[in-house]
Amino acid sequence: MADRPDIKKVIGVGKTQGRTRRMLLAGLAIVLLGLAGWYWIAQSSQSDAQTYLTAEIERGYLTVTVTATGTVEPTNLVEISSELSGTVRAVNVDHNDTVTVGQVLAQLDTDKLEASLARSRAALDSKLARVAEAEATVAETKEQYDRIKELAVRKVVSVQSLQAAAAGQARAEAGVALARADVKVAEADLRMEETNLTKACICSPINGVVLTRNVDVGQIVASSLQAPVLFTIAENLAQMELRVDIDEADVGTVSVGQKASFTVEAYQGRTFPAEIAELRYAPQTVDGVVTYQAILSIDNSAGLLRPGLTATANITVEQIPDALLVSNAALRFAPPVEVEQKSSGGGLLGLIMPRRPGGPAEASNEAAADGSRTLWVLRDGTAVAVPVRTGATDGLKTAIVEGDVAPGDAAITDQTDGT
Repeated sequence: MADRPDIKKVIGVGKTQGRTRRMLLAGLAIVLLGLAGWYWIAQSSQSDAQTYLTAEIERGYLTVTVTATGTVEPTNLVEISSELSGTVRAVNVDHNDTVTVGQVLAQLDTDKLEASLARSRAALDSKLARVAEAEATVAETKEQYDRIKELAVRKVVSVQSLQAAAAGQARAEAGVALARADVKVAEADLRMEETNLTKACICSPINGVVLTRNVDVGQIVASSLQAPVLFTIAENLAQMELRVDIDEADVGTVSVGQKASFTVEAYQGRTFPAEIAELRYAPQTVDGVVTYQAILSIDNSAGLLRPGLTATANITVEQIPDALLVSNAALRFAPPVEVEQKSSGGGLLGLIMPRRPGGPAEASNEAAADGSRTLWVLRDGTAVAVPVRTGATDGLKTAIVEGDVAPGDAAITDQTDGT
């Protein structure tokens, strides 16, 4: 019984320590709840403080262009070969030389050709002599036939003799026809040899400039199914053409007669005018990309452009002189959509550290098939959605065809949340 006061004392001390621990935990919870509330309020106030970036809607001149690349080429390029085989005796022109129609570019050795021509002439003379001989035979057989025929009337010669004379005359006339045919063959052979001798002279078929020369004196030219190219001549470099490939997505807006400008690496910062002269129907497919070739005419009277230069052309497909223009960045803008979020955790930590009631979701501002879309405009510090219908674009700005907007309105291009 004497030990009971000590037991009560011990029990009293334990109760005091338990109350102290509960008070500390309660105070810590209150502090954490206060910090969580302050954080939530601070984040909410920051999210409400939006800052908008804007671009002014304005009136201006809109030029829509299509970009394409290609090469500068002569309007007429002729590759000259040789139909004959032989040794090159002379070469009379070199690179960049100006030539005229009929000018001798190179000459093949003609000794064999001249010998063949002489033989053909002799053969023709022989055939002509054969014709004269055959005609004399015809005259002789005709006289014999006439004499025998007269004798046959008088019953002096037999019928067999008359028939033999008639057959001899017919054979003589056939011999004349055969000799004349041989003459025609000989004349054809002679013309062929004369033509071959003419073709030994490799001449220019056009007026132009020699771009390439692939032959030298003493070289043997072997004519075959694939004739070797000896010279390449460009006609009239003052008028050239630019051949560009138009993407299938742009070919519907390109047409003959449209104006264009192009640049080349050889002349930095300088543009050259051009005009579409032809748009070909044949498609060209490279690595799955379909393009159509357009031919642009070029005035190269200054002589600056050379065949083979790589060029980048800008083809003007549409011009709007007084368009209501808005930045393309404004047409892509849409404010973030606030969506409800679930608490990420449970228990005491989830209660004292609640997440913000909402967060931004991805937004889009796609155009309809007729060009209708939503444009966000800043009015009195507030973002206002304005339905508009858009038209042509040059890649940076777009024309507004319909909509409750005017020049000077501030179209929203982006926003920040102030964090």
